[in-house]
Amino acid sequence: MTGGAWRWRGTIDVWLVVAAGGAIGGIARYGLLVLFPRTGTGFPWATFFENVAGSFAIGVMIVLITEFIRPHRLLRPFLGVGVLGGFTTFSTYAVDVVSLVDAGAPRTALVYLFVTLAAALPAAWAGMTLTRATAAYRRNRTARKVKEPR
Repeated sequence: MTGGAWRWRGTIDVWLVVAAGGAIGGIARYGLLVLFPRTGTGFPWATFFENVAGSFAIGVMIVLITEFIRPHRLLRPFLGVGVLGGFTTFSTYAVDVVSLVDAGAPRTALVYLFVTLAAALPAAWAGMTLTRATAAYRRNRTARKVKEPR
C-alpha cells in the first residue's frame, strides 16, 4: 500500500497460478484430514504431517530454485505460495492447540505445540541439506562419467 491506496501487484497470470496452486494444496490437505480425522482430544496427525512435510518440501524447493535451476517466473508463486501455502497451515495448527486445551487435553496441546516446531524446522533444514547433497552427488557422478573413457 502506498499513500493509503491498494496497488495492483503482479500480473493476472501470477494471481492465477497462485490460485491454481492453492487449490491443489488445499485439496491435498483436505484429503489428509479425511484420511486422518481429528478427534476432540486426539493428536492432530493430519495437520502435523502437513506442516512437517510442507516444511521439508519448501526446503527442497528453495534450494532448487535459488541454487540449481533458473525457474520460470511462475514456478515459485505456483509451488511456494500456491501449492505449499494451501497445503501447510499455521492457522489450523494454532486453532488445534487452543481446541485441545478447551477439550481438556492440555498435555496433548503442549506436546503438539512443541513437537510440530521440533519436527518442522529440522524438516526444512533436511530438505535443503538433502537437496544440496543430491545435487553434489549427481555433479560428481556426471564429472566421473565424462572423465572415464568408454
